[in-house]
Order: sequence, then structure tokens, then C-alpha cells
Amino acid sequence: MATIRDVARAAEVSIATVSRALNGSARVSEATRQRVGAAADALDYWPNGAARSLSTRRTHTLGVLLPDLHGEFFSEVIRGLDHAAREQSFQTLISSSHADTDTVLSAARSMQGRIDGLVIMSPDAGSAHGIDRIKQTFPVVLLNPRFDVTGCSAVSIANFDGAYSATGHLLALGHRHIATLAGPAGNADAAERLRGYRDALRNAEVEPSSALEFRGDFTEASGYEIVEEIVRQGSLPSAVFAANDSMAVGLVSALALRRIQIPRDLAVVGFDDIAIARYLSPPLTTVHVDAYELGARAVRLLISSLRSDGPPESKHEVLPAPLVVRDSCGSRLIARGSASRRDSRPVRKRTRPHPNQAGGPQP
Repeated sequence: MATIRDVARAAEVSIATVSRALNGSARVSEATRQRVGAAADALDYWPNGAARSLSTRRTHTLGVLLPDLHGEFFSEVIRGLDHAAREQSFQTLISSSHADTDTVLSAARSMQGRIDGLVIMSPDAGSAHGIDRIKQTFPVVLLNPRFDVTGCSAVSIANFDGAYSATGHLLALGHRHIATLAGPAGNADAAERLRGYRDALRNAEVEPSSALEFRGDFTEASGYEIVEEIVRQGSLPSAVFAANDSMAVGLVSALALRRIQIPRDLAVVGFDDIAIARYLSPPLTTVHVDAYELGARAVRLLISSLRSDGPPESKHEVLPAPLVVRDSCGSRLIARGSASRRDSRPVRKRTRPHPNQAGGPQP
């Protein structure tokens, strides 16, 4: 097997330089790093991870706590995290966890000695004390936090702005009876999107109504099932703002089975702009979130903290959330002068289909 000495000889540098280059030290130029890397690849040299960790006191592994690992949004976040980490020769250790104080502390303790830093997504407000304790051991970056922790960097989505823009667009189209499929209580993203929806209504002198606010859990199944609640009210709202695209997908499926046409009978707007949004029929108007970049930025901030010579500088970056207008909100129909709206529409009574029937999302 090739040794570090063989790599140093092939790259015409010292053993110490090879070690620094492979460990990502800022003291090595990019040209030297590439030369060492090429030599290591040519010789099929595999660094001894345990020995490297002992000498550098670093594992070159980043811990990640996400509220869920399922669905297009989280897979894009994970892809961004992983790619950004591997670009800097780091690995990721990913876990699905509710971000309350006890769970966060337990996860951090289980990862101690195996990670150099931790990314935590959507922590609960009550976990601030636990995060404050964790950052004494290694750097922490927060994704979409509802609170600030001194000494922790953060990356957020412009949730409020995106929801305000989506609701404002529906209002501009003439809608006044606008329902929302809100996310779960206690979720940071859901709370900000609900706040944006309510503020947009108030700004248009439309008082938010609890009768038009339906709670889901960000899954397709919950969006599907909420249609039954909407129908039980006896008349449809003229539009619905779903707090994420997964719930919007379930909603669209359930509406189609009831022969409720989008956007003629009901305009629909989502949030996240997952890949399937543009392929729905009709294509979904939604708020675009670059989930890949969300994960990538968190990793860059964390690695920057790890490589800082002094106390790391805390930064809070916010990703924009622009509205992407497609056919589901009815903008193009109205532009052609072929749409007629009113605040409520009679419900077409149909037998409720079972979620497992063809055309419905699977729980």
C-alpha cells in the first residue's frame, strides 16, 4: 500500500505539506493542494482516518439534525449539505430528530468525538439553552431558527416575505375568501408563513378568519385529507394558499377526484417549488425555495467557523423566496379575460374517495 512518504515524493513536497493538504489546512496553496491530491489519487493512497483524527483533533465529519429525511425538500437540503461538505473534504453524519432541548442534547452527546460541528434545522424555541451548551463543545449553525443564539451562525428562508407575496398575488387577482393549509404548530417555517398570509390579508383590509385556516403536517396525505374539512363548510373559498407544495399536491389530487377544477373553481398556490410542482395539471404557482443552497450555505458557514483562527464570527444569511407564477392561480385565465371569480362557490357533493384509491397520495 502507498504511504504518505510515497505521496510526498511523487508530489515533490514534504510529508508535513502532504498532511496539511489532505487535512484542508489554509496554510497550503490551492496549486499545492491539487498536486498532492493528484499524487494521492495516482498512488491510490488512503489516509488513516483514526491517525489523522488523533494528530489534527478533527474528524472531518459534520453532524446534521433535520426534523425529517423524507420528501423532495429535505432530499435537496441533504444534497446541498453533502456536496458542500465533500467539496471541502468533509463527510456528513445525518440524523432525523425533533429539535427540542432533550433530543438535541442527546443527539449532540452521541455524536461527540465523531463530528467537528453541528447543523440543526428548525430547533424549538425551548432548545436555546441546550444549543448554548452544545456550542461550548463545537460550532453550531442553525437552519430556519425562531430565535438567535449568541455565537451561532444561521441560514433562514424568507418565509414571511414568500407567504406575503403569494397571498398578495391572490388578493391582486380579486380573491377575498382565501383559505390556507398551514403547517404544524410549533414549526418555525409554518409560523412565519402563516404570519405572512395573515399580514397580507390585513394589509388588504381582509380580516383573517380561523374558519379558513386548516392545520396540516407538511405531507401530501394531510393536504388530501384537509379537502374534506373544506368541503364540510358547505362552500368553497375562492383560493387556497398551501404552506408547502407537498400539501398542495395532496390538495390538488383530492380536488380532482371531486371534479373541482383548478383554477376555475379554486385557485391554488404552494410554497417550496419542489420539482413536481411544474408537472402538476395545471402547473402549480408556488414560492421558490433553493433547498440545495440552504443546505450548502449552512455547511460553508460551519466549515468557515472551524477554520477560523480566532472566535468565529456569527452570521445570519437569508435566502430569498420569490413567487413563481404558473397556471394554478388563474393569472393567465384572467389575463385572457376568460375567468369569472366570486368569493364562494357551491360545493359539488361527492362520496369521499379513500386515500389509497388510484389518483390519491399514499399515506
